[in-house]
Amino acid sequence: QVQLVESGGGLVQPGGSLRLSCAASGSIFSINTMGWYRQAPGKERELVADITSGGRTFYADSVKGRFTISRDDAKNMMYLRMTSLEPEDTAVYYCNGDVTTTRRFRVAVWGQGTLVAVSS
Repeated sequence: QVQLVESGGGLVQPGGSLRLSCAASGSIFSINTMGWYRQAPGKERELVADITSGGRTFYADSVKGRFTISRDDAKNMMYLRMTSLEPEDTAVYYCNGDVTTTRRFRVAVWGQGTLVAVSS
């Protein structure tokens, strides 16, 4: 079994910053692409950013220049540094990983989500 757990969400003022963390645990052989998704009220879930095992990154246009995704494979961790936060960033943020288990099964794993609320 593999689990992803997000942390770091909360209430922040416009213009503020937060760092989200995603901790992967369990029977992990490797993690291929990892990404952050978000879903705002009444909106579809969207990809915010992802990062491949080789370090190639992708950012949605709405967050380019403000968010930075990173990973630390030695710790099985992924991060999302968010700066210059806007009310439009308010959403539940989800961690996703394309995981190969120690039994060599490939599975897509989702975290439980963490709420980011940007409001004054």
